[in-house]
Formats: sequence, C-alpha cells, structure tokens
Amino acid sequence: MHPLHSLANLLLGRTPLGLWPVRVRGGVAAGARWTLYPWTSYWRGTHEPALQAALCALSGGDIRGWACWDLGAHFGLYSIGLARRVGPTGQVAAFEPNPVSFARLERHRRMNHLTWLKPYAAAVSAQSGTAEIYTYGNLATTTTHLPYEGETRSVDVGALAVRTLRLDDLVARGELRTPDFIKVDVEGHAHRALAGARHALAAKRPVLIVAFHSEAEVRGALGLLAPLGYDWRKIATDSGSLDGMIGHDFLFFPKPCAS
Repeated sequence: MHPLHSLANLLLGRTPLGLWPVRVRGGVAAGARWTLYPWTSYWRGTHEPALQAALCALSGGDIRGWACWDLGAHFGLYSIGLARRVGPTGQVAAFEPNPVSFARLERHRRMNHLTWLKPYAAAVSAQSGTAEIYTYGNLATTTTHLPYEGETRSVDVGALAVRTLRLDDLVARGELRTPDFIKVDVEGHAHRALAGARHALAAKRPVLIVAFHSEAEVRGALGLLAPLGYDWRKIATDSGSLDGMIGHDFLFFPKPCAS
C-alpha cells in the first residue's frame, strides 16, 4: 500500500475523522446520514449494486408500512435504507452480534432519528441463548461468524461470546411484527436463523434475500422455504464465485396461492 494511503487509513481509522458525517450518495439508503470511514463504498453508493437495486424494487418501490428484518446488519446500510423507506408506520429490526459493527449501526440509527428501527446486539439462531462468534484477524472485518457446520476453533481464531435470539420468540412476545421482508447475510448460519422463524415464515410468507456461504446453509434454507411454496432467482453479483449458489445472493418470493 502506498505510504500516503497508509497514513490516511491510520488517521481515519484511529481518530474521530472517521466519524465525520456524510450523506449516502445512492442506492437503497440514498440521502441518509452516514460516517466517513471505513467501508466508504456504503456511503458512495457503490456497494453491492445489484442487491441494492433488488431492495429498491421491492413491491414496485413502495414498501411504506412494511415490517422488515435485517439479519447480519453490519453497519446498518440496508437497515437504514429499509427504515427510511418503510417510514414511521413500518418497523425494521436489525441484528448484529459483532460489537464493533453494532456500535456503528446504532450511531447511524441515531444520526437518522429512526425510532422505528430496532437494533439488536445479538445473532439470530434456532434457539435463544449464547454462542461464540469466530473472528479471523479482528472485529473490524465483515467475516466474523457463528461456527460453520463442523468448524472447530484453531489457535489463530479469536472467539467472543454473544447472545443468540430466536425470531419467533420476539414475535410471540410482541416485540416484533411478522415480517413482510427478510434480508439474511449471516455467514453460513441462514438455515439456523430461518429455523428460528418457522412460524413467522409460515404465517406471512415474506419476501427474502439470502446470501449463501456453505452447502449446509443452502440445503437447510431450501429445505425450510421450498415446502412453504417459494420460488427463487439469483441476484447478479460480482462475487467471483463459480459455484451455482454459494457466494451469491438469492431473491425468494412466495408462489401465488392456488384458488
């Protein structure tokens, strides 16, 4: 890396300059207040353009009043964008177990005065309780995750205890409405997260966008959604993955009910 780039990264990452307020230039959260650094592609509007276009096209572009869940919210780009689009008659719930990412998510929520956006410092899973998230490197990455199927912690992996929540429990307690839309990007754990939302899925048959990272995740998610009458299509991405499903985002939508 060029020395000037290294110096800029140091200044932005380790001083308050990284929190300088900016506006999101385009995409699902266009116009929202944001922070300068890191992940500048978020506010520049260049992050995952195909996925952002799919979100902007939900229900013909009008999702006012919808209830949306963002599983794996990171800094809240999609949570913020969805909350601005559903408006105060809607509800958005954002789930992020990484404490570094969650702190920035909450900052962005406050900056945009989105009282109908509910942030949860937790992972979603099939059961409520506690678990460990693994991190390869540090908590500033986007790849911290609950263990993959069969993954064991090696000496070079850091681990952090986090809370897990079962989504159906939150609905049953009246904390959340049944969702009209769910975005899932939880690094190999989508099938467990959706297993904890079986009742909500069956009751509302929401639209979903799911990012797949493992074979077990694909099999589990399809096993849950296919019996509920879902079709799906791939969202074009530039992930570079040659696999048919792993490394890609998919839009899941309910088939019309037979009359």
